[in-house]
Amino acid sequence: MDYDALVAKVIELLQREKRVPYRSLKRRFDVDDEYIEDLKIDLIEAKRLAIDENDRILVWIGDGQEGTAPSVQITPQPAVQAQPSPQSAPLPTAPPRSADAERRQLTVMFCDLVDSTILSSQLDPEEYRDVVRAYQAACTDVIQRYDGHTAQFLGDGLLVYFGYPVAHEDDAQRAIHTGLGIVETIGTLNTHLYQAHGLTLAVRLGIHTGLVVVGAMGGAGRQEQLALGETPNIAARIQGLASSNTLVISDATLRLVQGYFECQALGEQTLRGVAEPVHVYHVLQESGVRGRLDVAVTRGLRPLVGRESEVTLL
Repeated sequence: MDYDALVAKVIELLQREKRVPYRSLKRRFDVDDEYIEDLKIDLIEAKRLAIDENDRILVWIGDGQEGTAPSVQITPQPAVQAQPSPQSAPLPTAPPRSADAERRQLTVMFCDLVDSTILSSQLDPEEYRDVVRAYQAACTDVIQRYDGHTAQFLGDGLLVYFGYPVAHEDDAQRAIHTGLGIVETIGTLNTHLYQAHGLTLAVRLGIHTGLVVVGAMGGAGRQEQLALGETPNIAARIQGLASSNTLVISDATLRLVQGYFECQALGEQTLRGVAEPVHVYHVLQESGVRGRLDVAVTRGLRPLVGRESEVTLL
């Protein structure tokens, strides 16, 4: 069964049963954790047809949204006594565009716990909740340090924006500093977790930069400021390529930070649902440079010609 067929089958199952455990999906469709993560991204974040409950159960919320629409019972309306003339009847118009939606460049970071399903099975639910909250608090401290915006807590994952609601010239650098900082702070957190619970955590992170439209999404009672477009999807797919406790970025992000960080090329990767292959890079560490002039020096400045006196003065 190909991936599109799998998505359709899962949507059909969710519409019928409303709540389906992830373990049940694995047994029914013979899929692994990576497929489950892809389904979560598609159904929860992209299509917004379901929500996650305690990282164990997929809950259907998509009646009336995308997917196979359920049957709708139409309530008869009372007869109208007087019909307006054709000349006075208003013409149908397209829904107005939201005034608060913005088109902007955004650097998006996905952070996810490795093997969280296994971790949740090893702990009592209350202990697991305490562990996830400690992990989220540690990550949030680093995100706030670099003025990032946590758009969503996705169970054991985080969706973070750099460039919204406040934009900075160096948002891509801030995102990578945050990713490296999270890896470091998880190492510190593990010392406490091992003493308290006998376990250690690992994370994987992915970053991509591109154009989005960001604004309020949702209905009455629950609205979130979310970025829509290909950029968040690519960031999520790149995160899936990362090994434990590593940060992987796209070539679009690398172009904005080149020289500031030491990176290892991972080659051209074909991402599911993305038309063109993407070059990705593993961020190793900071390079030590502090400004554009330092970066220019590392790339090789052209010598000044006819400026011997000025160079001597400098």
